[in-house]
This record gives sequence, C-alpha cells and structure tokens, in this order.
Amino acid sequence: MTYTKFCQTPRGLRPVITFVGCCNSGKSSLINALTKQKVSIVSEVSGTTTDAVMKAFELVPFGPVILYDTAGLDDTSPLGEKRIKATMKILEKSNLVVLVCAEKGVSQTDKDVITFLQQKKKNFIVVFNKNDSLNFSQKDILFCEKNNIPFIKLSAKQDVSSLYQFLGDYIKPEPSNLFETYLNKEDIVVLVAPIDESAPKGRLILPQVQAIREILDAHATAFIAQPSELKNLLKCLNKKPRLIVSDSQALKQVAQSVSDIPLTTFSVLMASLKGDLTVFNKGAEQLDELQDGDRVLICESCSHKICSDDIAQVKLPKAILKYTNRKIIFEYTHGSDFPDNPAKYKLLIHCGACMFNREEMMSRIQKCLKANVPITNFGLVISKLNHIHLTDIR
Repeated sequence: MTYTKFCQTPRGLRPVITFVGCCNSGKSSLINALTKQKVSIVSEVSGTTTDAVMKAFELVPFGPVILYDTAGLDDTSPLGEKRIKATMKILEKSNLVVLVCAEKGVSQTDKDVITFLQQKKKNFIVVFNKNDSLNFSQKDILFCEKNNIPFIKLSAKQDVSSLYQFLGDYIKPEPSNLFETYLNKEDIVVLVAPIDESAPKGRLILPQVQAIREILDAHATAFIAQPSELKNLLKCLNKKPRLIVSDSQALKQVAQSVSDIPLTTFSVLMASLKGDLTVFNKGAEQLDELQDGDRVLICESCSHKICSDDIAQVKLPKAILKYTNRKIIFEYTHGSDFPDNPAKYKLLIHCGACMFNREEMMSRIQKCLKANVPITNFGLVISKLNHIHLTDIR
C-alpha cells in the first residue's frame, strides 16, 4: 500500500456534489471536464448514464469532495423510474446539487427538482451548459434571479475553469472534529480497541484513526490498548487520563475497570458529529417501552461479513432481549439501504455512521422524526442496557 492511500480523506468526511438534470444536458461531460478524466461515458444517446457514478476528487481551492453523476431526471426508458428514484436517494446525502440545463432551458422537470431541493433545504446551483452553441432565454435567467438561485453559463466542451471557484463558493464543509474544544495540550486520552473476530485484519477502523489524529492535533497524548490490557496501562500512567474512549462492545468491561475517569465510546463520538445526540438520547428511552412483537431496525453504515460475535446482529439483539424480557423482532440494513418510511418499526438503532456524511445521517433522522419513530445509537443503547454513564464532551 502506498503512502498516498494512507493520506486519502475518508469518504464520510468529504462533502458530496451531485450533478442532476435532464437527459443529454451534459452532466457527464461537465464532470469529465472538471476532473480532466473520463469518469462517465458521454454519448448523444438519451439515457447513457444509468446508475449513479461516484468520483473522489480534489476540488481546488476547496479541498476533497465526492462527485456524483446521475441519470437524467426525464428518463422515460423502461428503467427510468428506478433510475430517477436512485438519483433522488443520492440527493439526500448531497451537500451541494448542481442542476445542469441545456437545450430545454429550465424545464418543468427542473422546476420540480428545484421545489424538492428547496423543501429539503439543500444548497443548489444552476449551470447553463453548452453556452458555446445555445442562447439561453431571458425567461430562464429571470427565473433564477427571481428565486435567488446562483447560476453560471459555460460549456463543457470549451472552458470550465470558472466552475471550480463557483462550486467552492456554495459548498459547505463537513463537520470533522470529534472532540471539538474538549481536549487541552498535554491531556492524556486512552482509546480502547478490541482486536477480536470482527476487527479488520492489519488495520484500525476509521473512528479510531480519526480520534488518534485529532488527539495529536490538540498536542495531547493518545494511548491505545485492548480491554484486557487497560488496567495495566492505567497503572503505568503517572497522570490521570482526561478521557477514555471505548469500542461500544467493550464498554461494560471498560466501565468495570474505571470509575473516576470520564468515559465515552467511538460510536457516540461519531453520532454526535454526524447526527443529533438530543434525538438519540430520547430514542434510547424507547427501550423501556418495547412490547412483544415490536420490530426494531438495526442499521449499519458499512457492509461486512457477519461473525459469531457481531455487535449489530448478535450482541445487541441478545442484550436487548435480556433487558426487555420481550419477544422483539429484529431486522437489519447495511450501507445505503434504508426504508423510505420507517413507520412499521418501534425503534431504530444506528451505528456511528462513520461511512456517511452528516447530510445522509440527518436525512435518516428526519425520516424517523417524520414517521414518529424513535432513533438512537449503538453506544447509547449499550450504555443504557448496562446502566453506564457516558460523558458528553460536546
């Protein structure tokens, strides 16, 4: 593995820029011109782009982002409806949406999407593409000006240099600091990372790596140990740690080893960064209200092989059944899979969402709030099940 791969910004910390528009408006051509690579297939045939195409990119002068090319919003092919639905799903996690207009100007389809984006309070801009061969109507320009929609005219075939700064002006960075201002210079933070069957071979997981880097940035000191070595590590320290951060599944064991040191979990740190701890804390109280036959959905942002000590599909359900003494029905989702309407569930329990950006996690929270379904977090559930107090550092 090369050094550059270690330095890549994780996908969950990259803002998402999604290009949408009608078929043949030039979305793919714009992305190819922007990245100076053939990211997407370009053709005069309507509906060439089917599934969304993702590209990690360094947007100068803004920084690392994710670009999405999407299917045409007016796709009338046999699979058009499914492709458009997939595009709308991408929009939910988008920090900035680029609506590309060409021959049709600002069509009714475009206006419908604009209404959707405004309702979702999404940042969006309009690019009038093919400016080398098209004269856009004053009506389209006035529509953007009247509705305070930022727009730019250009041609993917000629020069897109103005688009770099234009995108940078309207995209918001993803929040990235787990500890915010909690840490001081010379603080000691102990990280507890079990190396068990579910741990990735030969590497640490993203929240652990991110925590170490932030501790170093704060000029504090990070110590890391497995749960079985925690007591010995604490004995070796000549200074009391400011904080202990534990893997959720080791929380009970860690709590038994410490009583006077602030304690939290990687999952809760991530949840506070990506989501809403107030909503999650309230959702955890739903554990006391579960009844026989209730459905609980457990959501993970990544996909992985299910092992015998899996936290989501083995340990959590077992602990909840013991705590509630109820016959609960558990269901599971992984990666981008998530119900459009979670109303059939009495509770959703979500991982820390280290693979998602904040836009996607907040979209899931909003769906639950709209359906009046409580949602909470792995770490908060485990702390409640074991009556462990966690420190709120934010």
